Amino acid sequence: MQFWASMPLANIKNNRSNLSRSSSENLPNKEKIMTDIVRREIRLVSRPKGIPTADNFAIAQTELKPLQDGQVLVRNLYMSVDPYMRGRMNEGKSYVPSFALGKALEGGAVGEVIESRAQEFKPGDVVTSNYGWREYFIAAPKDLHQVSRDIQPLSVYLGALGMTGMTAWVGLNLVEVKAGDVIFISGAAGAVGNVAGQLAKLRGCHVIGSAGSMEKIKFLQEECGFDSAFDYKAGPILEQLNQAAPDGIDVYFDNVGGETLQAALSALRVHGRIIACGSISGYNDEKPQPGPSNLFNMIGKRLTMKGLIVRDWLDRQSEFEQEVGGYFQAGKLKNKETEVAGIDRSVDAFIGLFEGKNVGKMVVKLD
Repeated sequence: MQFWASMPLANIKNNRSNLSRSSSENLPNKEKIMTDIVRREIRLVSRPKGIPTADNFAIAQTELKPLQDGQVLVRNLYMSVDPYMRGRMNEGKSYVPSFALGKALEGGAVGEVIESRAQEFKPGDVVTSNYGWREYFIAAPKDLHQVSRDIQPLSVYLGALGMTGMTAWVGLNLVEVKAGDVIFISGAAGAVGNVAGQLAKLRGCHVIGSAGSMEKIKFLQEECGFDSAFDYKAGPILEQLNQAAPDGIDVYFDNVGGETLQAALSALRVHGRIIACGSISGYNDEKPQPGPSNLFNMIGKRLTMKGLIVRDWLDRQSEFEQEVGGYFQAGKLKNKETEVAGIDRSVDAFIGLFEGKNVGKMVVKLD
């Protein structure tokens, strides 16, 4: 039941009042039954034109219904903001439904079970879900994935050990990246790119990355172990790529599209492979931009280009968690984050993705 009308995010002020009440305040914590949970959530109120603004969103408060048998109440601890969400803000048919106006947005989140009336979960369990952009939610067990509290920080389940990390792992498997490959990764300092580069190094590849600042270049080389990296803003991309890989590249992991894809098509060797993961350079275009002018290279070089949607690989999630989780726990894989605090700053965090404000995974820590 909504009891407070949505307010434009641009006008909202921080409110740190207690938003939940217990009907059994005098009971031990393990026996408390939480009721009358009031949550804040972020809603899409208009379709963005170009880069989203705060006016496209609103913050609202809703009161959750009483928990029913077979349901679980979760308090979100962290939520994810990701570039792919921009496409869901448009109308039109796509591989995933558009966000509905006036409804809470969706996205990855990691939270703690507060109350459970389902045998699969108990209070204190840590779970991931697709119920981000809200502080609390009620769900069926099938919509939750339990993870270990022992692995810290818990936000890693949105980054290196979450869907972004799995996207990187899937991409490398998609085109069978192997030892000795020279791989070029665009958007390399982002959530997917930096993990893809680290995993490629663990496979014995020579790794080249592009990013948008010298701070990010330093991160890629000094923290992620990239063999080389360049600032795509500093000069023509193809010239810089040719300098980094004078004998060409075997694999291009595409997170950007546009001019960078065109450069990679020229730099790829015969029988090279392209991992089509994202195209952030065009996500905010109101009209599609012309494609690469050198697509004939696909024929002349006998190239392979494969696209991926990570949800198609969920049957292999346990394999990913075992392999990549092992790297993380052994200290062989770094999880880099840019953290923003408070659900009322989540839209700023999301818009910041398109302004290059994140290094690694952008996460929002909820109060």
